[in-house]
Amino acid sequence: MSTPGTKTDLPWLIQGGMGVGVSGWRLARSVARTGQLGVVSGTALDTLLIRTLQSGDPGGHLRRALAAFPVPELADSIRRRYFVEGGIGADERYAATPRLTADERCPARELTVVANFCEVWLAKEGHDGQVGVNCLAKVQLATAPAMFGAILAGVDYVLVGAGIPAQIPGIATRLAQLEPITARLDIEGDDTPVELPFDPASVLCGAQPGPLRRPDVLAIVSLPALASYLSRSPQTTPDGFVVEAYGAGGHSAPPRGPMRLDEQGDPVYGPRDVPDFAKMAALGLPFWIAGGQCGPELLRRARAVGAAGVQLGSVFALCEESGLEARLRRRLVERQLRTELTVRNDPAASPTGFPFKVADLPGTLADPAVGAARRRLCDLGYLRTPYRTEQGAVAYRCPAEPAAMYVRKGGAVEQTKGRKCLCNGLLAAVGFGQRRPHGVVEPPVVTIGQDLGFLRQLAPEGQGYSAESVVRWMSGGLTEATV
Repeated sequence: MSTPGTKTDLPWLIQGGMGVGVSGWRLARSVARTGQLGVVSGTALDTLLIRTLQSGDPGGHLRRALAAFPVPELADSIRRRYFVEGGIGADERYAATPRLTADERCPARELTVVANFCEVWLAKEGHDGQVGVNCLAKVQLATAPAMFGAILAGVDYVLVGAGIPAQIPGIATRLAQLEPITARLDIEGDDTPVELPFDPASVLCGAQPGPLRRPDVLAIVSLPALASYLSRSPQTTPDGFVVEAYGAGGHSAPPRGPMRLDEQGDPVYGPRDVPDFAKMAALGLPFWIAGGQCGPELLRRARAVGAAGVQLGSVFALCEESGLEARLRRRLVERQLRTELTVRNDPAASPTGFPFKVADLPGTLADPAVGAARRRLCDLGYLRTPYRTEQGAVAYRCPAEPAAMYVRKGGAVEQTKGRKCLCNGLLAAVGFGQRRPHGVVEPPVVTIGQDLGFLRQLAPEGQGYSAESVVRWMSGGLTEATV
């Protein structure tokens, strides 16, 4: 673990690692060039790689990154398999993404390594700024290969949320030393996790990538209690924390205590859900505050309570470099400026069981008619849950798959109610929705934070704005007393 630096050594702004492809390499590179921490989302990068290559790889960016991968034979095999000159037809399906499994020989691991390498490599290309990758602890099967691909590309930070990232600091250390690791795969209903080995040598095939640097690990937590738990042992202590409030976009922690819903059906949070920043500061590790922190004065307040700075997501999700499909960005901005936008913290939408922010936009999965018309299926499976069959084998189920199928796998039918296929919906939100028979394209689901007041400052007439302009505006929160 690296030694914590002073506030002047650390970025005072972290760009959030949002959604699937929203925090893409273009956005992360733009933020990193300002001297702050740009972050790519590490979720579903294998599918994004496949679908970008099948779309003709406009600009040749992915092919350029593939050419830099330290195992040319592996990169070439992926390019040959998926690249389509000029792109597939508008009515053609994207190729299926090989699914990750607990099998040590799973071929999907190599694709995950390469995809994460490409995304981080492109984000770091042409500058000396810092880049991070955001991983979800819930997506356990991808953790080690995704981190290794990012480390091969020289990633500076790994940020991990949506779970308890106790394994991540040790995994980061060993992978940077090209040592094999054994992660734990939690099995629903079983107190004994499955061992999930990963050996970098199985991907490198004798290639020597040169010295690798261990990235700093930032654990994303909602309250000091988890941060304190992780800090008890050198093996689980991260290099810092992001303390994320429940108003932030994407997934949020459920309220402490019994679940109560308001008139809109959203979870009700109370004083117990407000983090004590004095306790965070007492841990002696740097931390950043996320969720409703967009504004120079909010940055000033964060640093005044001991934070190194803030993490911002929604303001970058709506900027010009965002991967969010341009039409959806415009609709979000226009509806918000007309005070017509509602963002629900839906307790049922996510297959993970965590509350998930869903923007109420007609034509998306938030529209009841659109959701009802979509045929339930789970053909990507990033949010599947491992379970044991009656024969003792490890299998996978998702409450967003067909209810009858979920029940046959031992799941409770009540768990399927209201679930949305976030994997397909989030890919559709960045322009890569799967094409179905009869001209049907997967509808998007849009997640965003619940505090969008910054638009009145940055885009009062609904005009576009850049990531650089966000950093410049936020820098007004740096004063002599806090620099």
